[in-house]
Amino acid sequence: MLKLNNISKTFGACTIDEKKALENFNLSLNPEEFVTIIGGNGAGKSTLFNSIAGTFYVDTGSVILDGEDITFKPEYKRSKEIGRMFQDPLKGTAPNMTIEENLALAYLRAKKGGSFTRVTAKDREYFKDKLSGLGLGLEDRLDSKVGLLSGGQRQALTLLMATLVTPKLLLLDEHTAALDPATVEKVLSLTEKIVKENKITCMMITHNISSALALGTRTIMMDSGKIVLDISGDERVGMTVPIILEKFKENAKKALDNDRILLG
Repeated sequence: MLKLNNISKTFGACTIDEKKALENFNLSLNPEEFVTIIGGNGAGKSTLFNSIAGTFYVDTGSVILDGEDITFKPEYKRSKEIGRMFQDPLKGTAPNMTIEENLALAYLRAKKGGSFTRVTAKDREYFKDKLSGLGLGLEDRLDSKVGLLSGGQRQALTLLMATLVTPKLLLLDEHTAALDPATVEKVLSLTEKIVKENKITCMMITHNISSALALGTRTIMMDSGKIVLDISGDERVGMTVPIILEKFKENAKKALDNDRILLG
């Protein structure tokens, strides 16, 4: 479904600030696979997502999505097939627009190729139905400005916008990192529900190892632009935090020293 073939990305090439963010990186995802990704700062996680989403082009290698080579496909065109969320609740929505207007923009871009048309009564009922599934009462607040919502409500809305028209791939870039613990649980529960119900292929970056092992079907650990651990199936089912940290140490030849990850 997704194939990354020997992709590499270097920033500041041939300067004293040269940084190899990804190096001969290979990854294959099957349809409906839900991959959680762990790694310290500088491991290459966000660069990986930017490469897939088309924020920039990779230096070498190819990006294949659902059989199509999208290596040099512009980001705005990829956005019709790839949904993405960031950790900042302020990203992904327009605060001065209403909930309905935000949903309409997401829906029309993905469903109707970006040509803006009037929101119909049928569209409005569809929005209400999808909002009701969030369990936050937002279906009764279509005319409310998004800027008035809490961080958790905005992230839930952004999640809905990213999946309103089922994407081929969903990228979640630490989408719960800025939320309080209770809200994190709610948003992660919604994430799991929406991904499963819509049979979405998903990749989720997280700093919480427990969440990485509890959610999804496969867990990857990255370091220095490479995959150092890739677990799924029965091996993942029996995995614990101490064991995965020991395996990371064995494969990366160093202990994981990121406090944010270790403290979870």
